[in-house]
Amino acid sequence: MIKIGDKAPAILGINEDGKEIKLEQYKGKKIVLYFYPKDSTPGCTAQACSLRDNYDELRKQGYEVIGVSIDSEKSHQRFIERNNLPFTLIADTDKKLVEEFGVYGEKKNFGRTYMGTFRTTFIINEEGVVERIIEPKEIKTKTHADQILNK
Repeated sequence: MIKIGDKAPAILGINEDGKEIKLEQYKGKKIVLYFYPKDSTPGCTAQACSLRDNYDELRKQGYEVIGVSIDSEKSHQRFIERNNLPFTLIADTDKKLVEEFGVYGEKKNFGRTYMGTFRTTFIINEEGVVERIIEPKEIKTKTHADQILNK
C-alpha cells in the first residue's frame, strides 16, 4: 500500500492505446493519479467530466491527469470517446496497480459484497513522490477537480 512520502512505481501500466505509461514521462510535472471503479457509470462519469472541464486549469497549475480502472483498453476507448476526455486512462486489467496502491478490496453495496476499486486520488509531485491522498469518503465526484485545486 502506497502512503504519503512514498515514491510512485516506475511503470504505471498500459493505457487505452496499448502504450506503456511510465512515471519518467511526467518528470517535472505533478500527477493526478485517480483510481475509479468502472467506466461509464454515473459517479465515474461525473468525476471524469469534472477533471475534463477543469483540465486546462489543472495543466496551467502543472498537473497531468491519469485515470486508472480495471476496465479493458476497449472500454477505456469508448469512455474517452463518449465523454471527450483529454487525458489517458490506464487499463489495469491484471489489478497490479490497484493492489500496489492499496485501493482494491472488498466492497459492500445494497447488501451485496464484492471485490472492487476504491475511488481514491493520489497527487504525485514533480519528483514522483506521493504528497497527498484524497480518500474515498472525501471525494466529491461532481467537483473533484476543485478538490485537487483546493477551491
